Amino acid sequence: MTRKVFCKLYKEELEGLERPPYPGKKGEEIFEQISKQAWQTWQEQQTRLINERHLNMFNPEDRRYITEQMDRFFNGETVDQAEGFVPKAND
Repeated sequence: MTRKVFCKLYKEELEGLERPPYPGKKGEEIFEQISKQAWQTWQEQQTRLINERHLNMFNPEDRRYITEQMDRFFNGETVDQAEGFVPKAND
């Protein structure tokens, strides 16, 4: 049976993640409030930011930046975009 959550980003009940993506409180919060679809969309955004800005996830400052961007993303706030990124057009 598929686990459902009321997604904080999309404001509707959607399929949830199979397990918390992070350890601790932050991971549990994401697990309970973020859908699989929203998490996948964030992963794509995160990858673009890491690549474009040459972030090093071993650097605490870069991890803080990504966590801040993630929180803003899931709260529906404006997040930084990769320079020159053009989203796919919906056909």
